[in-house]
Amino acid sequence: MTIRDTPEEWEIRATATPFTGNKTSVRTDDVVMPDGSVARRDYQVHPGSVAVLALDDRDRVLVIRQYRHPVRQRLWEIPAGLLDIPGENPLHAAQRELYEEAHVKAEDWRVLTDVYTTPGGCDEAVRIFLARDLSEAEGERFAVEDEEGDMEIARVPLADLVRGTLAGRLHNNCLVVGVLAFVAARDGDGLDALRPAEAPWPARPFDH
Repeated sequence: MTIRDTPEEWEIRATATPFTGNKTSVRTDDVVMPDGSVARRDYQVHPGSVAVLALDDRDRVLVIRQYRHPVRQRLWEIPAGLLDIPGENPLHAAQRELYEEAHVKAEDWRVLTDVYTTPGGCDEAVRIFLARDLSEAEGERFAVEDEEGDMEIARVPLADLVRGTLAGRLHNNCLVVGVLAFVAARDGDGLDALRPAEAPWPARPFDH
């Protein structure tokens, strides 16, 4: 038996969008439950994101440290960003984020895993890539703004990130999932068994 998530959509009797922000919005749906009752569900509508676990030839992961206002913490994270353009190829978006946040490029790309970050309250889907064979990007560095202007960049041994995750010292969703997924892939079927970089992504279909 193959364990897999499956598409399903329950009847919506009414819908409204009480808030629309710069990048996301909030939607309220009246959803018909299996017993026929109707329950109101509020959730954030999100364009989707990509994240990059960039691993160098010394088994170090490229990480950034950034202030995140909603949780009032400065978190260690892997490079990540929004899918700003509908239908955008997520690989292209991931390559852009690695360049903009770390001024790095990679020659070897694979899909590490796909996740819904908080499916009980947000429809955000994230594709986490594995990027290897790293080198400095050419040209000028990308101009940063807001919280990104105070960002730190480091390369941390993978083993340290695993220990930090399991000890409860690291909390960023994409970093935690990416690091543990990498270890599971490496110690399981091997990195060559990972999906290709442009594998289909039903949660956010894209143009090739």
